[in-house]
Amino acid sequence: MRRCLLIIACIMVVLPMVAQQVFVVKKGDANDLLDVIDQVNRLNATPQAERTFILIPDGYYDLKEKTLTRILGNNVALVGQSMEGTIIRNAPDVKIEGISRTAIFQNRGTNNYFQDLTLRNDLDYYAAGEDGRAVCLQDKGTRTICNRVRMLSYQDTYYSDNELCQHYFQDSEIHGTIDFICGAGDVWFEHCLIVTEKRSPDGSGRDIIAAPRTSDTPWGYIFNHCTIKNDGSSYHLGRAWHTNPCCVWLYTTLLTPEKLLPERFDPQGMKISRCFFREYGTMDSQGHDITPKSHVETFTLRDNTQPYVSETIMTREEAKRYTLKRIFADWEPDKELRKWEGQAKKLLKRLQ
Repeated sequence: MRRCLLIIACIMVVLPMVAQQVFVVKKGDANDLLDVIDQVNRLNATPQAERTFILIPDGYYDLKEKTLTRILGNNVALVGQSMEGTIIRNAPDVKIEGISRTAIFQNRGTNNYFQDLTLRNDLDYYAAGEDGRAVCLQDKGTRTICNRVRMLSYQDTYYSDNELCQHYFQDSEIHGTIDFICGAGDVWFEHCLIVTEKRSPDGSGRDIIAAPRTSDTPWGYIFNHCTIKNDGSSYHLGRAWHTNPCCVWLYTTLLTPEKLLPERFDPQGMKISRCFFREYGTMDSQGHDITPKSHVETFTLRDNTQPYVSETIMTREEAKRYTLKRIFADWEPDKELRKWEGQAKKLLKRLQ
């Protein structure tokens, strides 16, 4: 009897180790990275698949002109060794420029997790003419978590391309010029660094950070305790793409508040009046509240209807409505993040 209990105990210890798959990419080998992703796509084809980790050592993974590397699997974790040291890069030909053609990764899975990576799209933005749409992550999946993920590009850097998606970013960094955080769904950005780059080589022109197209979800984009760093042109916080766009900035730190254009949100960029663009608790780098008590903006609509007049400063009561529990009622991405981060920390010891 005692021997049977011992065998059962051993089985219970081994089972989780067998269920959890771990792949380690060859350091700096872009082809091996692609091969591993293909294997995991097949392994995790169903939503019920066990969590599979892809560990990526610090190194430079050059995909060259390759675009749209698809992550089709579910419950996949792509974990780099460090955000600054694990760099995955592509450089699409300017001839194929486009929001749905240039992405480094196109995610189509559910419950996927990205950690400690830099995604860099090196399409020649300044040689691309009026448009230089170069995406780092085009996310057609849902419930994606990005933890310490840096995305380097200019236009359309991050694209949430699923009308019903829910996504969560924490301690990440996103660079760009025009509409560089764009798309659909409810997406929460927690303690992220938003960096506006030069719109043109000499810094002339203006940037626009967010361009949501919220359609079938109620909340849109929520930036909570994020920091905006300005490395060039002046900027607006956002504009409407289409449908029922929503974008809220809560407790944002502006390192160069003088670079935020006085309209705050682009008054020429709202296509329709069914939009909700607000801010609350905006601060300077010393933590002083620099939010106007009121800011009523007149938006010129592209559908040629009457101008839309709106208050863009939230009340305290309105700001309190924005909690993770309310926005993601049956999903706890912050707890999920801590869980997978802890597991990844143990697994990354294999790379030391």
